[in-house]
Amino acid sequence: MKILILNGSPRPNGITKKMINTFIENTKNEVIVIDVFKKSINDCLACEYCHSKGNGSCVQKDDMQEVYNEMKDAEMLIIASPIYYHGLTGKIKCVIDRFYSTIYPNNNTKISKIAMFLASGDNNQYVGAKFSYDGDFLEYLGLEDKGFITNHDANYLDKIKKLAESL
Repeated sequence: MKILILNGSPRPNGITKKMINTFIENTKNEVIVIDVFKKSINDCLACEYCHSKGNGSCVQKDDMQEVYNEMKDAEMLIIASPIYYHGLTGKIKCVIDRFYSTIYPNNNTKISKIAMFLASGDNNQYVGAKFSYDGDFLEYLGLEDKGFITNHDANYLDKIKKLAESL
């Protein structure tokens, strides 16, 4: 199985990256990590080109093309992000908004599973990210829930290891 991890953290040695590395070290699957903070990805223009003339293709030709390319064959998506103001980082949110052309309203990829790895200095900061996870990915897209794991969960790295080994 091909797994795409979108890393929304700018910190190369932070908790989010530690979570990602734990997953990679314990899975036998093909894993592609895209560090979105290093990419030039514009906001969605809401121009509807993708759902009219574009036939599922975004009019913007920026680094999001790399994400789209990896999404084509990925069967699982992991969104990894620190929490900024009760939600995902702006950069990862921008990438999710740009999913509109290829995954909304119909999932035109092989992605059928989702997990989210989140890091925060406070245990009470996950409400916005959880709302997005449940509403956007589980309910609207109907993706299979493989885990919503935060650095405040007891033994969170062990949970990530078990998830990686189970796939």
